Amino acid sequence: MRDSIVVIPTFNEIENIETVIRTVFNETNHIDILVVDDNSPDKTANKVIELQKEFKDKLFLEVRSEKSGLGTAYIHGFKWCLFRHYDYIFEMDADLSHNPKDLNRLYEKVREEADIAIGSRYVKGVNVVNWPLGRILLSYGASMYVRLITGMRIKDPTAGFIVYKREVLEQIDLDKIQFVGYAFQIEMKYKAFLKNFKIIEVPIIFTDRIKGQSKMSSNIISEAVLGVLKLRMNSTFK
Repeated sequence: MRDSIVVIPTFNEIENIETVIRTVFNETNHIDILVVDDNSPDKTANKVIELQKEFKDKLFLEVRSEKSGLGTAYIHGFKWCLFRHYDYIFEMDADLSHNPKDLNRLYEKVREEADIAIGSRYVKGVNVVNWPLGRILLSYGASMYVRLITGMRIKDPTAGFIVYKREVLEQIDLDKIQFVGYAFQIEMKYKAFLKNFKIIEVPIIFTDRIKGQSKMSSNIISEAVLGVLKLRMNSTFK
């Protein structure tokens, strides 16, 4: 078994899933893939099952009964990976907004000098392709807001392209993670920050999806805004 695995949550990603799987395996020889699919109506899981015939020992699939949120999909995947003793556990999107070529860069950072390596859109300016100005301002503004409220110095706290050492996930109580949308990404980083794990940001270029539909919604944004305040209040009173 290889020492690393990337968790890819999916819901209606039939247009992207084969490309992202093949690209990950083309770019790396030490990383397995776990797809966590929320019973996609477009049969994303069926495509993964088809590809498992080709990638027998390194492509895995977990199908949940219904769409239950990004955060719970990652928690499901993290527990699956910890049980199977992977040392380095990645998370990335299925829509090719995260370039699989950057997996090796994150891997080297977390092996050599960090507990968590984040593929960051904002560590060196703003490296986002195909986003409208309004969304860039919303995302960048949210990052500044999170830094102000939490005290973290992470420039891209909502980033979803990350690798954790297994020790980090073992020391975070995954059953107590509260949030399911973009606030989940903030909460995971904040819990690691409070435990003094070393977090490094690696500059990447983020490209908005070309195929399929974005999962962004007003509820996700509201959860992130209010969730940051809740996280800070809870840690302060504790």
